[in-house]
Amino acid sequence: MTSFGRAQSEEGKDSCFSIEMKSVNHRYLDINIRMPRIMLALEEKVRNIISKKLNRGKVDVFINYKNYGYNVGKTNLNMKLARDYYECLKQIQNELDVIDDISTSKIAKCPDVITLVEPEENLDNILVEISTLIESALNLMEEMRIREGEKLKEDILSKVQMIELYVAEIEKVADIIPKNYKKKLQERLNQLLSEVDIDENRIALEVAILSDKASVDEEITRLKSHLSQIKSTLNLDEPIGRKLDFIIQEMNREANTIASKSIDIDMTNKVIEIKNTIEKIREQVQNIE
Repeated sequence: MTSFGRAQSEEGKDSCFSIEMKSVNHRYLDINIRMPRIMLALEEKVRNIISKKLNRGKVDVFINYKNYGYNVGKTNLNMKLARDYYECLKQIQNELDVIDDISTSKIAKCPDVITLVEPEENLDNILVEISTLIESALNLMEEMRIREGEKLKEDILSKVQMIELYVAEIEKVADIIPKNYKKKLQERLNQLLSEVDIDENRIALEVAILSDKASVDEEITRLKSHLSQIKSTLNLDEPIGRKLDFIIQEMNREANTIASKSIDIDMTNKVIEIKNTIEKIREQVQNIE
């Protein structure tokens, strides 16, 4: 589910942290964290904090750090390296007979002559502060997810209701179709075998077996049960995305079985509508944690 959350530490301190988090739909939980180099050792702990709250989604986390100059480190001068650069430059000047433009600023710009030594950060203190910010950002994300979840729930329930109507229409003719099929099959066999001496009981038995195979009563019962499970699952206060995925698969299986048994064009058309609606629900379920 799509969501966004942002949190920032209080102003007036020597340093300031800000965290931005956003998520989009994803089948599994995929966390991508971008943070300053000085905090890289905390990446796995940050990931664990987030994974305790979220179960699905592609989550991008941006952790920013500002130091207002009170403790930015100190400079280090490598005088030996500066002398070596100077000697090299003088040699170039003498051997190539070029104008002497060697200056202090030019030598200072040479690599590693002057370096900044960053202060060691207390990672435990940093973790405490950013953990609070992460929780705040996650709470904002959860609020957005709840609002989106309610809309998804309404949409899925409306589609479930549509399927229930199609199932009810199929159920009305489910008993009639096998009987009509049995009657037509019996008449057709009588025509084909009118001049053949064959056991009438055997014919009746075969006709009964074939007509029974056209019955979809069990599939309808299971499909109705799955629809009921979707409605009850949507009311659970826990991650339900994967459970709904499984129910949708089973619904699709029952619809395919009904379609394979169908000998009536109207029933087949209704099954097609059911399968189309199931696919729409499947797309929405991918957005649910």
